[in-house]
Amino acid sequence: MGDGVVELVIIGIFLIMIGIFLLLVSLIRAGGEGKAEAGGVVIIGPVPIVFGSSQRVAAVTLALAIVLTVLVLLLYLALAR
Repeated sequence: MGDGVVELVIIGIFLIMIGIFLLLVSLIRAGGEGKAEAGGVVIIGPVPIVFGSSQRVAAVTLALAIVLTVLVLLLYLALAR
């Protein structure tokens, strides 16, 4: 593998493990109570398809998709130089 690829894989696995740990901790703290809401975005070309279990979740998901799209564009422009 190329330079830095192994390190990136290790960092990715570590971040996934942290995420799973945080999910388990929040599940234990909730004690089976609570309401779950979900949402997501599928980006096909320039068109985002947003879905969510409520208007609030869909709006937050759309905002995150816009922020991530702008960040990817800025990163692409910065690395293209």
